Amino acid sequence: MGEALREEIGAIVEGELGDPRIGLAVVTEVHVGPDGKSAHVLVNVSGDDNEVEQTLAGLDAARPYIKRELVSRLRLRHAPELYFQLDRAQQHESRIDELLRRVNKRKK
Repeated sequence: MGEALREEIGAIVEGELGDPRIGLAVVTEVHVGPDGKSAHVLVNVSGDDNEVEQTLAGLDAARPYIKRELVSRLRLRHAPELYFQLDRAQQHESRIDELLRRVNKRKK
């Protein structure tokens, strides 16, 4: 279920939303709650902190549209409540890479 939601929400976010607040955003993961009534959507956003905030605000505003589309496309009785969150995995990965480079540089 999570993978199907990720694909559909990703398609909607990347190609169908006309909100100018939404920048370059990619849906990376969707974690569906055990009861199926909620879904945390992790989004990777390119840009500075202001662009990230604007994009998340735009996605929150588009939540009703996205839920209607999910019901229609996936033939669901009820779409889960969507919670958009910034995926910080790439930032953590970059920080770890930087720290490893520093450690390797000191060893030389």
